[in-house]
Amino acid sequence: MVPAEKRKRPKESQVHDRIMELEAAIAEVRRGRKASPRTTRLMAAGLPRMAQKMAEEAMEIVIEAVRKERTAVINESVDLLYNLVVLWSELGISVSEIWAEMDRRQALLDIAEKLPKEIGVFPPSVRD
Repeated sequence: MVPAEKRKRPKESQVHDRIMELEAAIAEVRRGRKASPRTTRLMAAGLPRMAQKMAEEAMEIVIEAVRKERTAVINESVDLLYNLVVLWSELGISVSEIWAEMDRRQALLDIAEKLPKEIGVFPPSVRD
């Protein structure tokens, strides 16, 4: 049998699955069922610190991208995703809600990109 870390994931669900795994792990830390000193400290620091960490990681990505430091951009991107999922957890936002909004944008624009101002940011049920 191939160890879990060596198994390949199907390409189409890899991002979704990895973020779902991260969401589940963060939930376990939040419930006290999993040890993660870094995540525990970040949660204890509260929403302002979580938002600050998001900004820091995004800025680090920008700096490394301008420097064309590919490996650093990869590493900082993982840090950004981690901090984003912690922030979602704090706000009670599930990954499935994020995917639903991506699906909505895909349906509207044929690509899950930023919405034009005239479409707005709210789902149709909120706008009506």
